[in-house]
Amino acid sequence: MASHGASIIRLDAFAYATKRAGTSCFFVEPDVWEFLDKCKEDLAGTGVELLPEIHEHYSMQDRIADKGYYVYDFALPILLLNAIYYGQTKYLRHWLSICPRRVFTTLDTHDGIGVVDVRDLLPQDEIDRTKDDIFKFGANVKKVYNTAAYNNLDIYQVNCSYYSALGDDDASYLLARAVQFFAPGIPQVYYVGLLAGKNDLELLEKTKVGRNINRHYYSKDEIAQEVERPVVRKLLNMMEFRNETKAFNGSFSMADSDDGKLIIEREFEGDKAVLTADFIEKKFTVTHNGEKVEF
Repeated sequence: MASHGASIIRLDAFAYATKRAGTSCFFVEPDVWEFLDKCKEDLAGTGVELLPEIHEHYSMQDRIADKGYYVYDFALPILLLNAIYYGQTKYLRHWLSICPRRVFTTLDTHDGIGVVDVRDLLPQDEIDRTKDDIFKFGANVKKVYNTAAYNNLDIYQVNCSYYSALGDDDASYLLARAVQFFAPGIPQVYYVGLLAGKNDLELLEKTKVGRNINRHYYSKDEIAQEVERPVVRKLLNMMEFRNETKAFNGSFSMADSDDGKLIIEREFEGDKAVLTADFIEKKFTVTHNGEKVEF
């Protein structure tokens, strides 16, 4: 892969790579560290980075990051849903203050919206009500889609597109993406999320596979139509701003704010971008060097 130009290699579910009798065969130490060291050794001199992928307690991500590896931020999706659903930001603010900095952020993936990753970042009652309320506030999503009836007993994730988890609401969705783009790390946007995709109930019912609710097969004509939607145009503009603005190469900080509000500042070599978000009103503003940015 490195010889073909890859700059980053993802190690999918790497914690299961090491096996030892009498163990769970999950993140077996020191074997798992020896495995990562061997991968790193094989890539020495290529400039290629490793991205170990794991869904587990956030402290495990911290341990991997402490070894100098990139990690995924799988806690952000549920924390953002919690903040948007209930107009509270204290748990989200805490995570943003302590999360790893060499990180790829996600809101949605080909699997689902991770739940196990927020244990101890949210109190258990907050985890339970957020998970349950995806089926209340979300659009076209039911608990049965996460059961054996749909070949899915995944205790780690809820199957739903992120746009539909937010009730197919443009304002809430763009607010979530704005926070992701201002958070520490490198934003990763799943293709369905890029097009603000709704739950694909037709594919779900056709295949009876729960995860397919968020795996819509877009035709070229559909893509041409979807990119003209206002929510998608604004999202693409936000992504261009994130990619082209120097401020995101530098520091991350949060200004003091009331619960329900969030102010994030990114700055590099005098270039400054500020996100001011209101989770009660479901709205936000972005300024760049003091000037308001319109998306």
